[in-house]
Amino acid sequence: MTVAVVQFGGSNCDRDTVQALEHLGAESRLVWHEDGLPEDTTGIVLPGGFSYGDYLRAGAMAARSPVMEAVRAAVESGTPLLGICNGAQIGCEGGLTPGAFTTNRSARFQCEHVHVRVENANTRFTRHYEEGDVLELPIAHGEGRFEIGAERLETLGARDRVLFRYCDADGNVTDDANPNGSMDNMAGILGERDHVAVLMPHPERATLPGLGTTDGGNILRGFADP
Repeated sequence: MTVAVVQFGGSNCDRDTVQALEHLGAESRLVWHEDGLPEDTTGIVLPGGFSYGDYLRAGAMAARSPVMEAVRAAVESGTPLLGICNGAQIGCEGGLTPGAFTTNRSARFQCEHVHVRVENANTRFTRHYEEGDVLELPIAHGEGRFEIGAERLETLGARDRVLFRYCDADGNVTDDANPNGSMDNMAGILGERDHVAVLMPHPERATLPGLGTTDGGNILRGFADP
């Protein structure tokens, strides 16, 4: 599987993602957005960072980059996609997943470790976990609060589209454990297609030994495995 990690102006977690994927044995490459997707692309990561300086809204300008037409076409043909942090914002802005990410409840940039609970283990992104597993993952965002209309929120729950919820270390989903005010404590969701997911925490920063936690490795491993 050749994973294309798409770089936009302002991406800053792209190399981290490539290094984490290669540590797991997955072939990956950096792809500058103006160059389009390689023909042998079998997976796509929209990485974290501050694409275009977060002007207008986080992810709004990158979502309208010409490469996103190729990304949407690849997704429609079955290519798996993972959006991380700014990549999650791009995914929502680009219509790959529902909802939107807005300014944190604190109105501040937050960089810390949080806990998330696996809500659906029956996806390529969570298949190496059990439902209810608690992971420690880092966050680093100023616009990470997930918002969605009430009807679509109900649909996400009814269709089991929620991958992760913020929780405490014991797995309790509480308001105190919600770092940014996301609706229903949601930290990661599936798109309309089961091979598309976005999440605000950074699994690539929780994969390599020596970073404090390797709890995110199986997210990338599940995504990259055939």
